[in-house]
Amino acid sequence: MTHHIKIPKGWELPEHELTPESIFMNRREVLQAMGWLGAFSASMLFGCAPGSAEVTNAHPEKNLTPLEKKLYPATRVTRFKMDRRITEEAVAASYNNYYEFSEVKEDVDHHAQKLKTRPWQVEVTGLVENPKTYDLDDLLKQFSLEERFYRHRCVEAWAMAVPWTGFPLKSLLDDVKPLSKAKYVRLVSFHEPFTAQGQIAFWQPWPYSEALTVKEAMNELTILATGVYGHPLPKQHGAPVRLVVPWKYGFKSIKAIQRIELVDYKPKTFWNTLQPQEYGFTANVDPGVPHPRWPQTKEEMIGTKEIRLTQLYNGYSDFVADLYA
Repeated sequence: MTHHIKIPKGWELPEHELTPESIFMNRREVLQAMGWLGAFSASMLFGCAPGSAEVTNAHPEKNLTPLEKKLYPATRVTRFKMDRRITEEAVAASYNNYYEFSEVKEDVDHHAQKLKTRPWQVEVTGLVENPKTYDLDDLLKQFSLEERFYRHRCVEAWAMAVPWTGFPLKSLLDDVKPLSKAKYVRLVSFHEPFTAQGQIAFWQPWPYSEALTVKEAMNELTILATGVYGHPLPKQHGAPVRLVVPWKYGFKSIKAIQRIELVDYKPKTFWNTLQPQEYGFTANVDPGVPHPRWPQTKEEMIGTKEIRLTQLYNGYSDFVADLYA
């Protein structure tokens, strides 16, 4: 297969490459009208990976709570424009890194269904004036959801373009009021070895953890995502709440968050602890910094196999470059 390298030209995306606004903004009604038939047809059309039947049976569009029916799909924010086609949902849903469940990307969607995501709480503690524990519905009610189209770049040099739904992490941090001496935000996922078979590897630093500087966490690009493709997050995408930091490599965007702690020291994180020479703490997308096992100058879009040149900060320099000046 011949690959064509395309040099991105800024932020603009031709109108014909996105769903027309009139259709996309009415997609709640479309989804409800399609119901079971639509979910079944999509799985047949796109030929999901092994476990797709289980994913379809657990598809959030069929099991929305009354609150979720009101919230999804959320209003789209158009400030963060794209320079490529949105990745097909079936492709994105069947190609996931989630080592708690499997080291095989195509198997994650099957194994992740074992995780119970309701009830779910997120505890926020540490150097804050107002520590809190939020139930999932508290998060959904208190913080306004919005949809953003973001590029997603894996350190393994593959990429996708995803419509996430969520809210700025800054909104949550403003609610708990960080103290001035807080320098880092530490995020921790779940720990259930009898549910997530990968966590049986006791020699690895489970539960999965990640961290940002407070300034990175407060950046307008940083969101806590609760949905994707116009509905709540499927489990393989990190349900019920995950981090999304689009200018960093994907492993920084921790899934299934249960604890957030503000601290005055640089915390240890999962991959940086295991292999610091390959997974830096900051992990900004940078074509000038090669991975020890592969170059980072190019990336392959999953699904289409299109090869693109990697952009510094994944193309979000206008929003984040000042953080590293």
